[in-house]
Amino acid sequence: MKPVVVVLAAPSGGGKTTIAHALEARWPERYGFSVSATTRSPRPGERDGEDYFFLSKAEFRRRHGAGDFLESAEYAGELYGTLKAEVDRVLASGRHVLLDIEVQGARQVRERYRPPASRAVFILPPSGAELMRRLKGRRTESKSEQTKRLATAIRELEQAEAFDHVVVNDDLDAAVETVHKLVESPDAAASAQAQLDPERIDHIRSLIAELTKQTKEIS
Repeated sequence: MKPVVVVLAAPSGGGKTTIAHALEARWPERYGFSVSATTRSPRPGERDGEDYFFLSKAEFRRRHGAGDFLESAEYAGELYGTLKAEVDRVLASGRHVLLDIEVQGARQVRERYRPPASRAVFILPPSGAELMRRLKGRRTESKSEQTKRLATAIRELEQAEAFDHVVVNDDLDAAVETVHKLVESPDAAASAQAQLDPERIDHIRSLIAELTKQTKEIS
């Protein structure tokens, strides 16, 4: 099967990074991870060039102007982007390239790599309460930062129905298997939106309502 660009998007805390790394660890011969660039500060344990390429805003903008990015977006006041060289590196190895990116960036990638050259998967948390638990578990964000991320998450969830597939991350192993099957299936591109049944749509709308309530309580 010809390698494709796998676009994984989710609200912060949705688990897209964990799923991306699990796919690469379980099937290293099939997947390669594209390391993104960001202007945010490293979290404890994160390494430059492994988790992200950590750039200053001046350097990020310089490289953006030089055309180095496949996509870029601003998220919670910081800049994020996918380097073209990273995508080319993984595809040249014959593996699917995993992009762990924001919704803004996902749209840009889809314009460059249209189906069947890409698969766009939106990862949903099982509930708004679980999403809040994951954000608090980081212990790296103030209430103000949490409020900003929740507001962004709501805007992102409102766009989830535009993705090819939606996967609920209530069981990590099951979510990883589901994404793998969607990527490897030769019919996945042709079945775009097939996963967006009424139950999925109801779940998305329920999450939006729950996060809206959580935002008001934090504020």
